[in-house]
Amino acid sequence: MHFCIPATILPFIGQVDLSGSLLVVFLLCVLAVVGFEFVNGFHDTANAVATVIYTKALKPVYAIPWSGTWNFLGVCLGGVTVAMGILKLVPLDSLMTLPVSVGACLVLAVLLASIIWNLGTWYLGIPCSSSHTMIGAMIGGGLAFTWFYKGPGVNWDKAGEIGASLILSPLIGFGAAALLMLFLKHVTKSHALFHIPSGENDRPPIHIRLLLVTTCTLVSFFHGSNDGQKGVGLFMLILIAFMPARFAVNHAVSNDKVMAALNQTEQVVNSRLSTNPDKKPVITGLAAAINQTKQSLAAKNEKEVAKTYRYRKQVEGLIKDIRAVIKDNRVPLNQQEKEKLTTAANELEHVTDFAPVWVIAIISISLGIGTMIGWKRIVVTIGEKIGNEHLNYAQGATSEIVAASTIGLSTGLGLPVSTTHVLSSGIAGAMVASGGKGNLNNKTLKNIALAWVLTLPVAIILAFLLFMLFHLFI
Repeated sequence: MHFCIPATILPFIGQVDLSGSLLVVFLLCVLAVVGFEFVNGFHDTANAVATVIYTKALKPVYAIPWSGTWNFLGVCLGGVTVAMGILKLVPLDSLMTLPVSVGACLVLAVLLASIIWNLGTWYLGIPCSSSHTMIGAMIGGGLAFTWFYKGPGVNWDKAGEIGASLILSPLIGFGAAALLMLFLKHVTKSHALFHIPSGENDRPPIHIRLLLVTTCTLVSFFHGSNDGQKGVGLFMLILIAFMPARFAVNHAVSNDKVMAALNQTEQVVNSRLSTNPDKKPVITGLAAAINQTKQSLAAKNEKEVAKTYRYRKQVEGLIKDIRAVIKDNRVPLNQQEKEKLTTAANELEHVTDFAPVWVIAIISISLGIGTMIGWKRIVVTIGEKIGNEHLNYAQGATSEIVAASTIGLSTGLGLPVSTTHVLSSGIAGAMVASGGKGNLNNKTLKNIALAWVLTLPVAIILAFLLFMLFHLFI
């Protein structure tokens, strides 16, 4: 028995035939990724509004929708670099050559493991990183894939790169916030900046309120541009796992555009071959890759997995070869030739690194709505329990300036970071700079540290076990 997903329900996917059980699993996966981003909204984004609420800069009734709106815009405008980095953690190439049910097991294991741990830590009011959780779950799912299919299940180079960013970012947040706080203490003449609000009507002066609202806005936007992309990456994993011929490459990039990029690259290669015959071995491989990609382009078919898979592999390999030639000092490229090759590589990257607008819209809405619900547990921890005293204006602004800068820079570099860890460590750094170690609440910090240490192993084990369980039934 086969069902067809109606075009009226999924207009951007079109008519996709799935067996009855796989259709149910597909819809469950879509629901799970929406649920993950929804939970991410009220779990992580609470960090962005904690400072404006506890410094009385904005009431919750205004702060929450404001933050949700900027999270929405952050996902919409943040690009897909981080999302593609997430995708590269798992064995996409292997998934495209195996039955759809294998991809379904991996996707469900990753999503449900992430949601379970995020909900558990949210219920306990512990600021825990959704990024750590999801990456741990992807590693666990990848290890289970290796266990069953004996192929490479985890891209350890990418995992190491992401792991380094997740470890270093809170250390940077703590140090930078402490330094900025010390700078403000010794340089600024405004005593109002260090005031601790008390009572319902004790609100900051207008210029300080504008500063706090601005920093909240920036953290919300960059949270959307970084954490929101993780949801986009997971959604693309679902689509590629279930419909690889349709979503493994961007069919919206016309053949003419791809051919133009190939021809531009070929012109540079031919020029180098003719003027520097002794350097032929260095770029002969690139010339061969161009020809193979042209053949794959001519043969690609939106309905055939094998041809789509071959085309994707050829394009990925060609991009890698182009960038290797640009960096190779043995190939004497002039600046114009380097620019041509860089432009061609960037154009070709649109074929493999993409997300449909409707995917970004769904994730944006999920994150934005999630921000407006369930925020209070984490906000209370951030605002009241990291330090032994209430946040003052300078501490709130300092931690959010550092958080926004760190997250924004990481997004530009295509690296996922934890908003929770960066902001929590920023608040801790600001409080240490204000009153030393005694100004921190050791019990809360121990709980946060324990959750930080446990998140990766727990997520890995959960995803591994869930993959094994789903493998028996799907």
